[in-house]
Amino acid sequence: MVKLKKEEQEQEAQEQAEQTGLELITDLAELERARARERELEEQRAAIRAKKRRLIPPFIMLFAGALASITMYMLHYKSYDMLVILLLVLIGFYIAGELLKWMLDRFESQIEAERREAGEVFEKELDEADGMERSKEAAKSIQEKELSRDDEELIF
Repeated sequence: MVKLKKEEQEQEAQEQAEQTGLELITDLAELERARARERELEEQRAAIRAKKRRLIPPFIMLFAGALASITMYMLHYKSYDMLVILLLVLIGFYIAGELLKWMLDRFESQIEAERREAGEVFEKELDEADGMERSKEAAKSIQEKELSRDDEELIF
């Protein structure tokens, strides 16, 4: 009879866990491995973004140079004037591309810092919830012990 009640309680607890749809990681080592994998993936993504971002200044510079060259050719500029203007345009737009790249890097670092802060807050909340869960489990086990004692008294 006692075993049936315990089995029913365990079954109800499993049903509640399935209804909430939350998958809790109980093993701390597994949780740390999952966090390490997430960090590695994020570092890989950041490296890929940095590689792509490295190409921004040359593309901007070359695009502006091409437009300036075509425009000056159509307006019949002299070769010397055309080369001087083209050089200034290339230098100016390379600097503009570097500035854009620097701004994007800065925005990404700010976003990453916010994510880390939010992650720390989230981890603290998880730790607090884990502590509450453990205290609930301890209270539950105490109640089960008391119930089993009551049942034993009823049986004898």
